Amino acid sequence: MGNSLQDQLLKAGLVDREKAKKIRQDQRKQGKQQRHSKAPSVDENRARAQQELAAKAERDRELNRRRKEQAEHNALMAQVRQLVESNRQPRGGDDLAYNFADGKKIKRMFVSAAVHQRIASGKLAIVRVGQQYELVTADIAEKVRSRHEESLVFFNDPKQAAPEEDPYADYPVPDDLMW
Repeated sequence: MGNSLQDQLLKAGLVDREKAKKIRQDQRKQGKQQRHSKAPSVDENRARAQQELAAKAERDRELNRRRKEQAEHNALMAQVRQLVESNRQPRGGDDLAYNFADGKKIKRMFVSAAVHQRIASGKLAIVRVGQQYELVTADIAEKVRSRHEESLVFFNDPKQAAPEEDPYADYPVPDDLMW
């Protein structure tokens, strides 16, 4: 229709041939520019925006996963803290030093002779809550182990420690030797 309108305008003498030719060339140039420049740039922008949205969604999912793990860890630590604080056992006195390993460090806790014997026999366990060490009974130690094993520092579990034949059973242990 555009050509027929131009033809009609030419016949009517309202537009000359040069002007009509120039208008057609301008229209063709505009069409080429739109096809080559705008369509790909819109697609590129859309693709880039979709990639950014996908990357942001992935970052958000990872952040939410970390927050959830941290919340679960905090809840377990609160349970351990509550178990230990409500069930801690008295140390009995400062008669004997009981040495135990916490990771690569040797720690010392002063306890009475009776408590020392209960720790050695597996009736009491040593648990770390924050920077402090507390004594708890064997059943509480099992509950702490099920929630957060790293909090359980020392536990002579009588179930696991099946006595093997001791090659030194015939030799007496000196009375002043304490560990």
